[in-house]
Amino acid sequence: MAAARTLVAPRLAAASTFASLLCLRPLLSSRLAPSPRAALHGSAPRPGPRVALVLSGCGVYDGTELHEASAVLVHLSRGGAEVQIFAPDVPQMHVIDHTKGQPSESESRNVLTESARIARGKITDLAQLSAANHDAAIFPGGFGAAKNLSTFAVDGKDCKVNRDVERVLKEFHTAGKPIGLCCIAPVLAAKVLRGVEVTVGHEQEEGGKWPYAGTAEAIKALGAKHHAKDVTISFTFHVDQKNKVVTTPAFMCETALHHIHDGIGAMVTKVLELARK
Repeated sequence: MAAARTLVAPRLAAASTFASLLCLRPLLSSRLAPSPRAALHGSAPRPGPRVALVLSGCGVYDGTELHEASAVLVHLSRGGAEVQIFAPDVPQMHVIDHTKGQPSESESRNVLTESARIARGKITDLAQLSAANHDAAIFPGGFGAAKNLSTFAVDGKDCKVNRDVERVLKEFHTAGKPIGLCCIAPVLAAKVLRGVEVTVGHEQEEGGKWPYAGTAEAIKALGAKHHAKDVTISFTFHVDQKNKVVTTPAFMCETALHHIHDGIGAMVTKVLELARK
């Protein structure tokens, strides 16, 4: 009997502790509820540059490319940046069934709501972003940049850019603060900042390795200057020193994921370097 009590007592104690925690759950939940303006992991502000990350939804074909957003966040964390995530509170252009690559005609989604999935709920309406409160801004790619942040996917060089996206780009540019863009997102800078220098990779498809190479010609038609860059060598990004715009091709190229990750890392490192000057 004594032996039985010895075995059962620790389990009863554990059960009692668990019950106590269940009673405290509502209180803990209210205390741990994320502030919409909190940094990604809710820690105390970091001493590094304050970076605004602008998303365009969740999913490569109708929003932000998740691997690109994740790579940006990893490298910003490693670089000691304080990150706040934003997205416009607008409807998506459409919703894509990613298992089929086809539009879901009966669905509609909100860009801010979908972007919150990547931000783990800690996200702010882009309308509230001010360059005065940040040292740099970064735009990951994904077709959302060409569908939800602009109409580039439909209108090409005649596209319009979301009003707050245009405002943010101009604010950071006027303030002399760096802007990073990857994948298809450089078209936003090409449209808004006349004469800017960017890269979206190579200018020829090269047997399918660069399936979106035609974007380079559209960028030139917008009045911007395009610089061909790779993703598998040391120089994987372009820096427009005059305008403080840093761009990298990312998934404009069909290549291994680690090359994409490293190229984005080079872009982020340069943005942070410029932000510290």
